[in-house]
Amino acid sequence: MSQLKRFFSYYKPYRGLFVLDMVAATASSLLSIFFPALTRELLKTWIPEGMWTQIITCFAMMFSVYVIQSMLSYIRIKWGHFLGVYVENDMRRDMFNHLQKMSFGYFDTAKTGHLMSRITNDLFQIAEVAHHCPEDCLISVATILGAYIVMFNYSVPMALISLIPMPFLVTWGIVFGGKQKQTSRDVRRHVADVNANVENSIQGIREVKSFTSEEFQGSRFNDSNEDLKQSRRHQYSVMAAYGTGMNFLRNMYYFTTVVGGAILIYKGLIQSYDLVAFLLYVSVVLEPIDRLINFVEQLNQGTAAFERFTEIMDIQPTINDKPGAEELKVSAGDIRYDHVRFAYDSKEGEVIGDLSFDIPGGSSVAIVGESGAGKTTTASLLPRFYEMDSGSITIDGQDIRDVTQASLRHNIGFVQQDVFLFDADIRENLRYGKPDATDDEMLAALDAANLGDFVRSLPDGLSTMVGEHGTRLSGGQKQRLSIARVFLKNPPILIFDEATSSLDNESEKLIQDAFAKLSKGRTSIVIAHRLTTVKDADKIIVLEKGHVIESGSHDELLAANGHYAHLYRRDFD
Repeated sequence: MSQLKRFFSYYKPYRGLFVLDMVAATASSLLSIFFPALTRELLKTWIPEGMWTQIITCFAMMFSVYVIQSMLSYIRIKWGHFLGVYVENDMRRDMFNHLQKMSFGYFDTAKTGHLMSRITNDLFQIAEVAHHCPEDCLISVATILGAYIVMFNYSVPMALISLIPMPFLVTWGIVFGGKQKQTSRDVRRHVADVNANVENSIQGIREVKSFTSEEFQGSRFNDSNEDLKQSRRHQYSVMAAYGTGMNFLRNMYYFTTVVGGAILIYKGLIQSYDLVAFLLYVSVVLEPIDRLINFVEQLNQGTAAFERFTEIMDIQPTINDKPGAEELKVSAGDIRYDHVRFAYDSKEGEVIGDLSFDIPGGSSVAIVGESGAGKTTTASLLPRFYEMDSGSITIDGQDIRDVTQASLRHNIGFVQQDVFLFDADIRENLRYGKPDATDDEMLAALDAANLGDFVRSLPDGLSTMVGEHGTRLSGGQKQRLSIARVFLKNPPILIFDEATSSLDNESEKLIQDAFAKLSKGRTSIVIAHRLTTVKDADKIIVLEKGHVIESGSHDELLAANGHYAHLYRRDFD
């Protein structure tokens, strides 16, 4: 009931459209009952007595019924589907907005292909149910109930005989309805697996080709594709048994009616025109039964899809603003990590353990250490991409958990190690730093990032498409474009997850020069992978397994001849 209530809450903004659809469905159902009644009266009285005025009037009424039903059908088909589209649109909006609120930890484990399947295929199935579920139920109930009221009024024995197949139909539907629901779930899961495989192969196509792993990727895809094939086969086997049984029992309505009617005519309990009317009413009743056959299949698929929708919507973000959270106000830009602990998974142990250090406002601090030491994780805790398990992080004395996430991240510029560019032009990618930036402001930011001359040399300038994930730009150009974005954002605190180790010397120098301009007068944290790039930092913090083991200037750490000195000499060699 809670799921139903949740589902029908999406109808609230479209009550008028819903009522229009239901009125059209009800009127269409009631009109379908008149045709057999008119036919019975035509055969019983008007034709035998030669009442031509009534006969012509009857034909006119029959024609009018079909015309009105056609008009009502147009309303149902058009506006009913519009209703489904609107509900689907609202659900997709809610799911997208909900995903935007999810913490990084959720996306570390979620499969993009599965999410894409839920936000597209699943919601389309829900839209079909949103339209057909109430409409088909109302049409079926109104038509069957109305028809049998008239049929019992004509002949109770005949009506009872025609009801004989009904319990078999209900039983068959209950038995196979649950099976269809389960097969629909299985198919959805395997479709998501196929989507995930395709997405991984396309996104990693360069790695696939460079390692000549086409055969391996093909094998992985074939496995998931084979699973999907088998689940589809099972689904259609159940569907075939269900549909065949329902069609057979539906045809039994005619057989039972004809046999029963023939016996009752022989015994003089009904007339031939009653049998004709009952056969017509069977046709009227069979149409909603056909609807129910299709409806049950759609309902099973839609129910499974809605369960998957609510499964995501019920997952709450692990990082939320506190009630009454205030806006972060940065003055000096002092940062303090105080006994911070963090683990991605409690079963795997801590990545950061009892971490404490201070960063004076306006200074530059480098965080160094071997791979897996916790450098990027330490920096990611500052903008609350992940939530610390214990301890505190403050900016100018304000605990980052006491301020809004929006204001916190607005004051922090993050140049990430793996630069992500959207499949759009340079202008749109830059506007993520400042949505209302002018072209002149963008070019000034690009100049500061040592990329202005390159962009001006392009035929389309700022309108140049960068390709998916920036594939049309080099690694150094992508890094400088991301730095230009931060220039436009103009935050008082910077985090630079340096990714210059794989670049040529010229690109590395251009990026370092751009970052030097950007960090001037700001509090900056540099995650260093190449130690020769951090010699000029005001302070260097050395991490090992999530703990600070050394800190000081470059010269001080070399003089101490500790872990940093060992790393530096190894890097230099």
